[in-house]
Amino acid sequence: MNKRDYYEILGVSRSATKEDLKKAYRKLAMQYHPDRNPDNKQAEEKFKEAAEAYEILNDDNKRARYDRFGYEGVKGSGFGSPGFSDINDIFSHFSDIFGGGSIFDEFFGSSSRSRGRRRGSGTPGTDLRVTLILTLEEIAAGVSKKIKIKKLVQCDQCNGSGAADNTSKKTCPVCQGSGEIRNVSRSVFGQFVNISGCANCDGEGIVVDSPCRKCAGDGRYQNEVTVKIDVPPGAHEGSYMSMRGEGNAGKRGGASGDIIVVFKEQEHEHFIREDSDIIYNLAISFPEAVLGAEVDVPTLNGKARLKIDPGTPNGKLLKMTGKGIKHLNHSGYGDQIVKINIDVPRKLTSKEKELLAELSEQPNFKGDIKDSEKGFFKRFGL
Repeated sequence: MNKRDYYEILGVSRSATKEDLKKAYRKLAMQYHPDRNPDNKQAEEKFKEAAEAYEILNDDNKRARYDRFGYEGVKGSGFGSPGFSDINDIFSHFSDIFGGGSIFDEFFGSSSRSRGRRRGSGTPGTDLRVTLILTLEEIAAGVSKKIKIKKLVQCDQCNGSGAADNTSKKTCPVCQGSGEIRNVSRSVFGQFVNISGCANCDGEGIVVDSPCRKCAGDGRYQNEVTVKIDVPPGAHEGSYMSMRGEGNAGKRGGASGDIIVVFKEQEHEHFIREDSDIIYNLAISFPEAVLGAEVDVPTLNGKARLKIDPGTPNGKLLKMTGKGIKHLNHSGYGDQIVKINIDVPRKLTSKEKELLAELSEQPNFKGDIKDSEKGFFKRFGL
């Protein structure tokens, strides 16, 4: 099924600012919010659709890929949209990504945030950000890497419950298991209800009488673990991928956060990257430029032969088709662009100077040039 254009979903132009996106999303989220449309499947789908569009367009990297490649540029290989399948996924996702509280807190208040967590399910874990340095060869072919990180893992003594035994968990006496404290106030404008998370149980609705000794009732503890990261071919500087559920474990059975892997390119000795193409500066001698030659040039997959045509000028660009980097979201490879740099010798023997001086008098070496440009060899002290 074809997906609707994200800009069309939010009702904004392609030049919309982040503030424009935020206003448009807030309007749609308010209109289709589940609290306002109970048991309305169509409104729920609209709510999910708007959340997905905002999640992509509000992120500079994802928006750039979407503008360039469309939906194909932001799906698959860990770079895609979250593909929200449940309303709670939306609350949880925005809480993790935007930090300092969910974006729904800002739009709807604390009631929307509390909605994203089932009572007694614990507090969700936080995300971890990891910077992964990659060589150009690794980026071109894709690579699997194992790294060690320190993170909060689920306690194996209490299975994440935080309780020493199953009987030590009970309903919070302060909020009566709701995880919320409701304060009612009245004014000339009517009755207002302020809802906040219960501080006694941290909004879980459950308290632990006998905490687990290993994790001190937290349901998790710090540990060093090995994580395998599968990097897709074509990743670029500043792009990132999410590893769902691999971040810090949640408190007392809460859902784990994600690992956000940010890619950094290591500077290469020979190549300069331009999107999926790579540029290589090749130095050749003057005779090779004039007479032509076949030379070995380095590529990302070893050496390859390159033909230099007779009379190749300085600065000419030669293309080695398919010798670049694999495209990220579609088949095929970029090219290797070879820039010709003719190496002019600095020091010559008397014999070499004599031969070049003799050549400079030949018709093919004089050419049709201005007086100011005559004496090519003399300009280099030959």
